[in-house]
This record gives sequence, structure tokens and C-alpha cells, in this order.
Amino acid sequence: MNTDFLHPHLSDAEILQVSSLGLAHIGDVVYEIMTRSYIVCHGTQTAKNLHAKTVSLVRASAQYTAAQKIIPLLTEEEQDVFKRARNTKLHGIPKAASRSEYAHATALEALFGWLYLKKQYDRLNELYSVISEDFNI
Repeated sequence: MNTDFLHPHLSDAEILQVSSLGLAHIGDVVYEIMTRSYIVCHGTQTAKNLHAKTVSLVRASAQYTAAQKIIPLLTEEEQDVFKRARNTKLHGIPKAASRSEYAHATALEALFGWLYLKKQYDRLNELYSVISEDFNI
């Protein structure tokens, strides 16, 4: 039984069994921890600033913009994961986001979840570096 929940060990076959929404569920956390790490490492000091900046960068509209930046860089396999998640039937779209923004945000999170489960940490950092190029911290 796997007891390392920070570094889950799933085979490729097991990862294929995870739904797009399951990938987005874990990817949401991966994307947020990368964003929080970026903010902390770039000097935003107050708790209020930390929270406000994090929220501004992880909301659906910001993730939509992030997705647009990396879509041209995705491998064929990554594109498949992204498209499958983007086309997933979504429920409960937030009022602050359009259906398209939310679908793309979900797809971005699913991609990050998939890369995390595949232990492709360098690729996560590579894509996040492109996303964060225009952050104004």
C-alpha cells in the first residue's frame, strides 16, 4: 500500500484511469503550490498581499490566460490530456468566469495533475516558467 502521499506512485495504466476531473482536482493544488512558492520567493511580504496575489493568479480567468500561453508548447500527449479535460462536462461554473475560461482552467489543472502524477517535475517547472514570465509581483 502506498503511504507516500506527497509522491504517489501510480503506473501509466493507473494514471489513465484517473478522470479528467480527478486530474484537475490534484492539479489545482499543484498549480496553487507553484504559484504560492513563486509569490513567496519573489518578496510579497504581508499575509494580505500573499493571499490577494495568490487569488488573482489562480482564478479561472488567470488560468485561462496561462493556458493560452502554453498551448503552443504542449506535446501531442499533453495536448490530448488538455483537450480531454477541456471538453469534460462541467458543473457549477463560478459567476466570475465564462464557460470557456472555466473549461480552460480545468484543462490546465488537469494537465498539471497529470504531469505531477507522472513525476514530470522538470516539465511542470518549464511550463510554469512560461506562465509566470508576465507576473507582476
